[in-house]
Amino acid sequence: MVPFAHVRRWIVGALLTCAVLAAGLVALVWFTTFHPARREQVAVTCPDGTPTVFCGQAVKILTWNIQFMAGKNHVFFFDVFEGNGPDERPSAKDMELTLEEVACVIRDEAPDIVLLQEVDDGAKRTDYQDQLAALLHRLGEEYPCYCSAFYWKAKYVPHPRIRGAVGMKLAVLSKYRIRQATRHQLALMPADAFRRQFMLKRAVLEARLPVSGGRDFVVLCTHLDAFAQGTDTMGRQVSEVKVILDGLAQEQLPWMIGGDFNLLPPGRAYASLPARQQVYFNERTEITPLFDAFQAVPGLEEVNGPDGTRWFTHFSNDPSVKAPDRTIDYLFMPKTLCLVEHHVRQRDTLRISDHFPVVATVEIGENAEHGTEKTKAGSQMGM
Repeated sequence: MVPFAHVRRWIVGALLTCAVLAAGLVALVWFTTFHPARREQVAVTCPDGTPTVFCGQAVKILTWNIQFMAGKNHVFFFDVFEGNGPDERPSAKDMELTLEEVACVIRDEAPDIVLLQEVDDGAKRTDYQDQLAALLHRLGEEYPCYCSAFYWKAKYVPHPRIRGAVGMKLAVLSKYRIRQATRHQLALMPADAFRRQFMLKRAVLEARLPVSGGRDFVVLCTHLDAFAQGTDTMGRQVSEVKVILDGLAQEQLPWMIGGDFNLLPPGRAYASLPARQQVYFNERTEITPLFDAFQAVPGLEEVNGPDGTRWFTHFSNDPSVKAPDRTIDYLFMPKTLCLVEHHVRQRDTLRISDHFPVVATVEIGENAEHGTEKTKAGSQMGM
């Protein structure tokens, strides 16, 4: 018969071993995943001699979710609601071709400021490529100032369709001087403590551009959550974005935010989608507070008007979706900022990404006429 003292020592030893292994696993997960602060400064690259925006200048801004340079030849596992799409990564050939096409569109539009979402850096699925560096190389010296911030980063994600490193950024490129940049963390989707470590940490990237003869012009880039059905995540993130924008208004700073909001506009958009696509959204869209408070591109009259298809910004990779069918990418700005021109570039971007560039020109000035648009806006779909 084994003495009780020996059994007790064996149990204690086993428990200690389990505790050490558990602590090691926690430490491993913690040190290989991403834990951003609620608000933190990020590095800005901006060489001496870069020109400064001047008061009264017209500034052109482009926002675009470039879908990690994947192109449109794949159906990724997350592209269908069931999560069983056949593909896990784009081909190297498609990535190279898409990179060239993205650079070509940006050169052709020649915006002063570019806001990008889904820019991979260090991800297994894109061969650990720094896509921002690769894009800047192709753009030459057109955008000397830039900043970026991760919103998904981990050395290893144990999801069976990933099983490797992830890295995805927001990025701001500018022809003009950027004074400073800040990353704002947004609310996370509900999850247990383990899964939360590997989730996307959605954010807002803020860049402040000094204005000669005026106050700083602030541009912000964001990408809100997707697949948040049954939670209040989208409403919380929209509220947090609005708090940031209201803070800029209190500072009396002109600003513009752009990105992939993953939300339909108020109006008829939800009812126009087939039931299979409605499952991604709530019938009462959470983005309404931004439309109520600010000037939007595209605007409500455009997306709900007879030419609403010209303002679609998304073409799902889901094989059941045969054409662009929704608007989920926007630019927002104060109602006092003078909007000169705006459009969605559809005509030659249908096969570059599952999103299209949204472009607007605004006049940076302290005496801009309230809510005035100088030039009738139009889509470039048929141009």
